[in-house]
Amino acid sequence: MKRSSNEFLSILCRYFLLIILSLGGLWIFYSVFTPLTIYPVYFLFNYFFGATLTGTTVYVGNVPIELIKACIAGSAYYLLLIFNLSTPNIKINQRLRMLVFAFLIFLVVNILRIFVLGILYMAGSPFFDIAHQLSWYAGSVILVTAVWFFQVKIYRLKEIPFYSDIKFLYKNSIFGKGK
Repeated sequence: MKRSSNEFLSILCRYFLLIILSLGGLWIFYSVFTPLTIYPVYFLFNYFFGATLTGTTVYVGNVPIELIKACIAGSAYYLLLIFNLSTPNIKINQRLRMLVFAFLIFLVVNILRIFVLGILYMAGSPFFDIAHQLSWYAGSVILVTAVWFFQVKIYRLKEIPFYSDIKFLYKNSIFGKGK
């Protein structure tokens, strides 16, 4: 019974945290990851081309590269958090390591994506629009999924996000007691 109580409490805490962190338009993700994205992007453009930074816009010569919320991809970080917190039976230290690892991988790839797209934009490449659309709509979803599956493999996770919690709740409900 003690184990079931701990699992119920774990589910309650994990999903409560997900709800709290989603309130206010994911502001926490944007307030953390906006500077962590903008400054390295600016550094790369400044190092290779000479750039200036005004607010969230990097100017390379007279070419502005504005980093809007979609560029920062706060919702992708939230999706990584959802995968993490909706998976049961992960010790807190491992869960935190997994989050830092996932966020770091996504951050680095996102910075490189913005940099490469910025180079295409500055060069007036005809591939810019399609590359931008593909990386925006499909790229981030594919990357988040790849990062998650990579973590499943290296951390040898056996549980399935959401499903394992639903299965546990059903098994311990009045509907699942007799089965």
